[in-house]
Amino acid sequence: MRCTSCKSGTMVESTSTYFAQLKNCYVIIENVPCLKCMQCGDVVYRSSTAEKIDDILDKLEKIVSKVSIVDYSKVA
Repeated sequence: MRCTSCKSGTMVESTSTYFAQLKNCYVIIENVPCLKCMQCGDVVYRSSTAEKIDDILDKLEKIVSKVSIVDYSKVA
C-alpha cells in the first residue's frame, strides 16, 4: 500500500504512540497497531483500531485526572 501523504513511501505494519488531550486530562496510549510509512513516517490506523482507541478514551475520560499512560495491548 502506498502512503497517502507522501505518495512514494510504502505502508508497513508497525506500532505507534497515540496522544490525546481530553477535557480534564492527557492520554498517551503506547504500542498501538498501525500502518506506518517507511518514507515519511505518517501513521494510519485501521478502523477497528480507531474504534478501540475511542472506547479507551471514553472510559479513561470518566476516571482519569491529569495524565494517563496505557499500553494498547493490555487495555484493548
